[in-house]
Amino acid sequence: MPSDDVVAQGVDSVQVRPRRKSQNHEALCHIPRYHVVLWNDDDHSYEYVIRMLMQLFGHPFERAYQMAKEVDTAGRCIVLTTTKEHAELKRDQIHAFGRDPLVDECGGSMSATIEPAND
Repeated sequence: MPSDDVVAQGVDSVQVRPRRKSQNHEALCHIPRYHVVLWNDDDHSYEYVIRMLMQLFGHPFERAYQMAKEVDTAGRCIVLTTTKEHAELKRDQIHAFGRDPLVDECGGSMSATIEPAND
């Protein structure tokens, strides 16, 4: 016996009815998004920031360089927009990345926060 989505029409033809969207689908489309914000400091080199962005976020060199430049000039840079849980993970990975070996005065990792994307 055919399901509700398939109606047999003779031996060689089948008509497929579109499925109705569930009410849960609409709720899933509105999961809040969060920005991972990298904050500037004077304790890390461009090389460190670029390497971190490439390793932790998979950004290509040119994009990582542009973000390093933005954090240096603007004081902050959004490096990723994602779900809250993933944003928290990425923030924690930035905090755990370690010190910059090229800067003697470097005391540890860079600072990052998360904030609602509000789009």
